[in-house]
Amino acid sequence: MTDKVRSAVIGAGWWGTMAHIPALLQHPGAELAAVQHRDQETVEKIASDFGIPRGVTSVDELLAGNDLDAVVISSTVNMHYQQAKAALARGLHVLIEKPMTFSAAEARTLVELADKQGVQFLVSGPWHYTEHAAEAQRLIRGGAMGEIKMISVLMTNFGLGFYRGLPWDEAFNGAGSFETAKPPYLKPEQSAGSDPAVCGGGQIYNQVSHVGGHLALLTGQEPVEVFARFDNHGTRVDVSNTLNVKLSSGTLVSIASTGATMGTERNYEVRVYGTEGMLFMELWKGTMQYHARTGEVRPFPDLPEAAIYPMYAPTENLVDVVLGTAPNRSPATLGWSAMKLIEGACESVRTGANVMVTGKS
Repeated sequence: MTDKVRSAVIGAGWWGTMAHIPALLQHPGAELAAVQHRDQETVEKIASDFGIPRGVTSVDELLAGNDLDAVVISSTVNMHYQQAKAALARGLHVLIEKPMTFSAAEARTLVELADKQGVQFLVSGPWHYTEHAAEAQRLIRGGAMGEIKMISVLMTNFGLGFYRGLPWDEAFNGAGSFETAKPPYLKPEQSAGSDPAVCGGGQIYNQVSHVGGHLALLTGQEPVEVFARFDNHGTRVDVSNTLNVKLSSGTLVSIASTGATMGTERNYEVRVYGTEGMLFMELWKGTMQYHARTGEVRPFPDLPEAAIYPMYAPTENLVDVVLGTAPNRSPATLGWSAMKLIEGACESVRTGANVMVTGKS
């Protein structure tokens, strides 16, 4: 391995050009060697604007050379499995965007292939990289909170226009957020959040994938039972969800999530209740507070605005992991766990029943 990780971005659309390409360009240990977008004119412009040596439309062409060590999969979810499988089969290190795949079985296949190939495999999840996440994981897994009995999650976002397939300029209805703070280099295709054949689903795939990975990161537990209800708000995909979940060590989890919040406020509240303490987190606001059984209340320093959603962190971690200078802080097993939760919820909605999630998924 040289002192530079020769990297490429596959599926360089909205998020690829907003987060992954800039992160690779600014990392001193990365060399951004190639980029893929299915449209020839677009990929030529991306390569020219960002100073990337190779711009190609075909994933096979991108992977055919011997100039890569690692790739970022940043395409729509319907493309993730085949693209990641091809990259892993060539022995490349991979960062895959969430949601990881369409199914838990696909996620499992990719995790097992990465293990077989002996390569690093990460799932993108910026909230996995905050100081609060690291401290919460230590408190929960380290036993300071005793036995974790219940977790309550409320996650809301400005996604309704996206799920309706509205053009970017109309989709967020003036909602202020880092995603809409300035015009994007590339706008997402309107089908990216509204066509189930492309995106898998709405809020359950787009946002609850964050929740599923984060729960696995904090607790080290897997979902074993799921009961869910969805409301599509008249679209082709789900917009509001409620999930009742049981984790492998018996922890009960309630998840309420909607993409139809008003443009003035969005929430990501995680409340963890153990036999020896409670932990209250607000991820969109970067706040965290611990309440011990003894009566002690310990507030943690609020995260600075730039550290609340560190969107470059997954890509930076990919480079550092390949260089051997950092641990894998978001292993793809977290994405697999999220897919078990998502698949179980979708099956529960389809059947109207409680779903047992098997370890074979």
